[in-house]
Amino acid sequence: MTKRALVLTGGGDCPGLNAVIRAIVKRANLEKNWEVLGSINAFDGILNEPNEIVVLDAQKVAGIHVRGGTIIGTTNKGGPLAWPIKDNQGNWSTVDRSDELIRRLQYLGVDAVINIGGDGSQRISQALYEKGLNIIGVPKTIDNDLSSTDYTFGFQTAVDVATDAVDKLVTTAASHNRILILEVMGRYAGWIALHSAIAGGAEVCLIPEIPYDLNKIYEKLSRRINRGRGFAIIVIAEGARAKDGSISYKNADEIGYQNKKLGGAGDRLMEELKQFDLGVDIRVTNLGHIQRGGSPCAFDRILATQFGVAAFELILEKKFGHMVAYNYPNIVAVPIQEAIEKYNYIDLSSELIKTARGLDMNLGD
Repeated sequence: MTKRALVLTGGGDCPGLNAVIRAIVKRANLEKNWEVLGSINAFDGILNEPNEIVVLDAQKVAGIHVRGGTIIGTTNKGGPLAWPIKDNQGNWSTVDRSDELIRRLQYLGVDAVINIGGDGSQRISQALYEKGLNIIGVPKTIDNDLSSTDYTFGFQTAVDVATDAVDKLVTTAASHNRILILEVMGRYAGWIALHSAIAGGAEVCLIPEIPYDLNKIYEKLSRRINRGRGFAIIVIAEGARAKDGSISYKNADEIGYQNKKLGGAGDRLMEELKQFDLGVDIRVTNLGHIQRGGSPCAFDRILATQFGVAAFELILEKKFGHMVAYNYPNIVAVPIQEAIEKYNYIDLSSELIKTARGLDMNLGD
């Protein structure tokens, strides 16, 4: 009798998603009695009427590991626990459709679900597991903010993109005697910012874990700038903030989008620094979604492939309610509940922080 595994990708897109999907399908094909299905746009494909479910076979996934994005689509709006609905007066609210979701999966003959996503997606995984759904989690985020795994796939590609941006900004900063600020993603953790700042040789790196002191930054910059000559590169995470300040947010008016939209940290910092009159121009570059797009680097392709194979093997072991994780040098299984219990901030006593300080990089303190 043929068994069915359903795969979905939720949250923001991320380099390596297709590599996970391909690995799941290829590993399932070795069992002969398993069929892999894909739900279009995360859980929407199951809950939409008519549903949008596709068969993922060897032909469908051939060669997709080199492609960015996800062939089955994704969404970070709503979900089965908070499905957006509109009443007759045009007002929006949400309803819990998780029980209906489970019934639909049973009707489709789905034996297990693999949910590929970040913190929000895995919180949904845990809630569905507690309702009795056979579900496995695969951690995905460029922000590297999921605990219980050393790295999430997509992170290294984002770091490579950000580092390349720093390299390019150095040449124009030196040519024009400017202070150039690069704002990168990461939400409430500074992983992308700190890695790319070290790799690119930035003079200043501002991360959410260390609220910054403008006077300390000025001291660093004033040693780089002399009578209008000299340049500096500042890498700032979107979740960074000044001491006694707040994180910069943008208005989110998209229906079903529940996360706060971070952004504007670089522009805010530029205005804050202008009060010191350093004598050089200050410009801001915001990488935005460029960090999430494009082909995954080799590290992320390998990690994503390892996660995909391991996720399907957890189904065979009936180890539901678990998430695959990378604990160097092994791929392991951890309870999803454990993975979402705490946010993966940078440890301020870590070797990475020590390295930055050893380079005389200013961290805002």
